[in-house]
Amino acid sequence: MSLLENISDDMKKAMKSREKLRLETLRLIRAGLLEKQVEKRPSGGMTAEDEIAVLISASKKRKESIEIYRKVGREDLAGQEEKELAIIQEYLPKQLSEEEVEGFIKKVITETSASSQNDFGKVMPLVMKELKGKADGRLIQELVKKHLG
Repeated sequence: MSLLENISDDMKKAMKSREKLRLETLRLIRAGLLEKQVEKRPSGGMTAEDEIAVLISASKKRKESIEIYRKVGREDLAGQEEKELAIIQEYLPKQLSEEEVEGFIKKVITETSASSQNDFGKVMPLVMKELKGKADGRLIQELVKKHLG
C-alpha cells in the first residue's frame, strides 16, 4: 500500500472517530503528496523518496513554527504544532539516535579517508544519501563538522 493510500485510509478513520486535528493534518499531507504526484507525472511518477521528502518538508515547517511560537510566548500554538508534528512523524521512517548517526558518520569518514573541514563536501553527500529521512539534516551537518574539525 502506498503512502497516499495509507493516508487516505487513515483520513477515513479520523473522520469516523471525529479526530479533527488528525484529519486536518492528514489532509495537508495528502495535498502535498498529490501536488508532488502531479509534478512528477511527466517523469514517470512519484517514488518513495519523493513521498518522504514531502513528509520531511511538512515536518520541518512544524519544527520551525514551534520554534517561532515559543520565541513569542505562544505556547498554545506551539502545542498545536507539536501535535501535528507527532502525526506527521508517524509516517516517517524510524528516526536514528544521535549515537547511531555519529557511528555512521565515523564509518563514512574512515572509508573516504577524510581528515579536515576541506573534506566536508566529500563526506556530507554520502551521509545524506543514506540517512535522508532517518535523521535531522541539521544534526547530521553538526556531527560531520564536529568530526572533521
